[in-house]
Amino acid sequence: QVQVAESGGGLVQPGGSLRLSCAASGSIFSVTAMGWYRQAPGMEREFVATISTGGSTNYADSVKGRFTLSRDNDKNTVHLQMNSLKPEDTAVYYCYATLRGYRYWGQGTQVTVSS
Repeated sequence: QVQVAESGGGLVQPGGSLRLSCAASGSIFSVTAMGWYRQAPGMEREFVATISTGGSTNYADSVKGRFTLSRDNDKNTVHLQMNSLKPEDTAVYYCYATLRGYRYWGQGTQVTVSS
């Protein structure tokens, strides 16, 4: 089993930045991809970014050029650097870790972009 925990959410003004972190623990020896989804009230959860064990990344078009996903050398922690934040980025951000093709999810961290 894998446990996933997010941190770093908060309130930021439009144009500002936040850095989210996600740590996976437990039976993580076979964890491969990790990444982020987000969900706004009344909306479906949408893909944000993913990163492979080797560091290859993929981003949603809505965040390309603004968000950067990185992975620590231990491969168990990822960071989502979010720059030039917009009000439409407001959502609960959920981290996942993949084990044997199954995504294990964190509880989420709130990101609010507002003046």
